[in-house]
Amino acid sequence: MPDRHTDTVMDRQGGTMGSQNGERRPLLEKDPSDARWTQFIFSGRKVACGAILLVEIFERLAFFGIVSNLVLYLNSYLFNWGGPQSSQTALLFLGASYVLAPLGGWLADAYLGRYWTILASLVLYLVAACVLPATASDDIRPYLCGAMPEINIIPRSCNSSSGCDDQLHSHYCAPVMYTGLLLLALGISSVKANVTSFGADQVTDRGPEATRRFFNWFYWCINIGAILALLLVAFIQQNVNFLVGYAIPAVSVALALFIFLLAAPYFITKPPSGSRVPAMVRASLVSCWRRRRGTPDQMTHNRSRDLPACVSEQGDRAAEDEARLHRSEARASAEVLCKIMPVLLSLIPYWMVYFQMQSTYYLQGLHLRLPSFFPNQNASNTSSLNSEEETYRIPEAWLLMANVIVLLVLIPLKDRFIDPFLMRRNFFPSALKRMALGMFFGLTSVFVAGILETERLLYVHQELVVNQTIGRDVYFAASLPIWWQIPQYLLIGISEIFASIPGLEFAYSEAPKSMQAVIMGLFFCISGVGSLLGSGLLSLLSLPPSGWMYCPKDYGNINKCHMDFYFFLLGGIQAIALVVFVLISVRYERKEREACRLCVNEGNGST
Repeated sequence: MPDRHTDTVMDRQGGTMGSQNGERRPLLEKDPSDARWTQFIFSGRKVACGAILLVEIFERLAFFGIVSNLVLYLNSYLFNWGGPQSSQTALLFLGASYVLAPLGGWLADAYLGRYWTILASLVLYLVAACVLPATASDDIRPYLCGAMPEINIIPRSCNSSSGCDDQLHSHYCAPVMYTGLLLLALGISSVKANVTSFGADQVTDRGPEATRRFFNWFYWCINIGAILALLLVAFIQQNVNFLVGYAIPAVSVALALFIFLLAAPYFITKPPSGSRVPAMVRASLVSCWRRRRGTPDQMTHNRSRDLPACVSEQGDRAAEDEARLHRSEARASAEVLCKIMPVLLSLIPYWMVYFQMQSTYYLQGLHLRLPSFFPNQNASNTSSLNSEEETYRIPEAWLLMANVIVLLVLIPLKDRFIDPFLMRRNFFPSALKRMALGMFFGLTSVFVAGILETERLLYVHQELVVNQTIGRDVYFAASLPIWWQIPQYLLIGISEIFASIPGLEFAYSEAPKSMQAVIMGLFFCISGVGSLLGSGLLSLLSLPPSGWMYCPKDYGNINKCHMDFYFFLLGGIQAIALVVFVLISVRYERKEREACRLCVNEGNGST
């Protein structure tokens, strides 16, 4: 694989980067020969990097503002969807917002370039984000969804303790909701696939250390947006109303779009390099098949048949050389893809666990005792089920802050102290070793969640429950405090530092230059596959008559479900995947060392 850093420096020194390959650089960029300019790794790129990081903060504020209370939104009186169904929808939305990422990456690489793809995606994101506040409005919702069927208007008191008959319930407003969420997922995934690599483009000519530090701070900004969403938006959604709570994410997307447009003159932008995905896929299949069969590569013997007729008839050597170059690049890309795909695919069970944080972990928290704090002056004067109804409750989504705070604290510590300390002593682990460690922490998180759920069900069976009102809905929760969820959120946060950030670094650094957006999109796609598989497994366990998550007479609650079995099953799958990942990563690193030794020997022979 060619050295991207060397190529970029050569282009800059030759002064032809902008004219030959269409790359546009800031007009006011400082002279790289200035010694003062080279003292700081991000000098001359601070505006571009700062704008990208601000865009990411506002975009993540919008994303977490949308997803953090999505289960509660669909489970509320506005829609009356069941608990498992609401969790499945959240997992489907999360999965789609990652699975569709390769589409945005391909669009950037083939046609629009990253800048214009991000711009178009933010516009789509903004339009789709307006669907949620529209469905939350009592005036607009009937026009979009029609009247709620009478069979869906079931009192919250119809639960496991009331002995109500089994009642059917449909997904009210499902067409509008699923359409809006699908469009949102398309915009989110396209931004996600391109903004990371677009930000790295601003500093990639500064070397791998600049890229590593940018990814650290990029991930830090992701969590700044998350904590703002959880502190402000989640509180408003749960304790005030969903209309205002879902209007804020739309405004955040609008701000991200404005900042991105304002900083356009400072960005380094690269033109689309043309889609090589079809040729790469064909070459990947041939290369992987022949490698598996142990047969030599016969592609060189078939070159004349692959050339266009006009080339072989007219003897156009330039076109022949160009076709040969494209085939060579396709084969090189295919070899890289064949190497990294087993690594990325073995992460799927980790993502199945990771996305439980915003779905089943959340659902579990709704059925633990939520502390209440200052009085709610706007509370309804109707009779209450307990003395705490006239107060605001801690938003369950605030438990996600345990995950976010871990990231906000540990990422700067790693970047400024821990990583340099380990590097100086040659103890810094490879990206694959860090990813394996992250998978282990994810495994411990889901097992802790399963143990807590087992204990919660014991409280329920012993009738140690409280009737707690969240918004206008009543949940029959175990008297166990919600703070017992903190360890599983802390563990999933630690796992994210060691699995997700090195995963981004691995995908970007191993990708061929012409396919970085596609490979980054593929990385997010595979994480989305994990979310979709988690949703599919949850759906399978919700099938009647004996599914672990099938509890229709417990409408709106999960006290007759066995979500603990679901968590333990996920933990078992993750444990097997961790063993497989370790084997794959050891084999991958051994081949990399052999390739390095071969390059060194060839270099010594040539001299």
